Amino acid sequence: MNVCVYGGSSTKLDPSYIEATELLGEMLVKAGHSLVYGAGGAGLMGAVARGVKRAGGYIVGVVPRFLQVDGILYDGCDEMIFTDTMRERKQIMEDRSDAFVITPGGIGTYEEFFEIFTLKQLGQLNEPIIIYNLNGYYDGMLSMMQHTVDENFMRDASLELVTVVTTQQEVIDELAKPEEDKVDIRETKFV
Repeated sequence: MNVCVYGGSSTKLDPSYIEATELLGEMLVKAGHSLVYGAGGAGLMGAVARGVKRAGGYIVGVVPRFLQVDGILYDGCDEMIFTDTMRERKQIMEDRSDAFVITPGGIGTYEEFFEIFTLKQLGQLNEPIIIYNLNGYYDGMLSMMQHTVDENFMRDASLELVTVVTTQQEVIDELAKPEEDKVDIRETKFV
């Protein structure tokens, strides 16, 4: 399975985030998965790539040309796809992926998550979306999403379109679930 991992690129993170995400990368490979990601060499993007590479896995990096600057990209990608725009980057990542894992990140990671979440709600994407809530990072966002439901801006069933986990093993277990156990957006009535 080609697993898209979204995550932050900050270099000022607590080491626990880096270590856990590197281990996730290793575990993805041991479970038979390849990585599709934004090609960054720092932060959690770099961490997952280093873990995948250390375990001998295959890495597809997708990045806009304007980010091709010394020190930004991970040089261990097996395949590097350059795009003209961020939107084109996201589309290629979506097209090349069989599942999405959201690790902690900043505004770019939020934007990537909410776009695929919206696409799934609209029936344009049916792949699993897994929020890796490492160190409770996404507790506030998850609370906001529940508030959105409570205030009737989103249906409660929308929350079933994503799976929230707190460990690397839970990520791997979710990816291994048979297709019939996964939520199928076509069975819901959102649109």
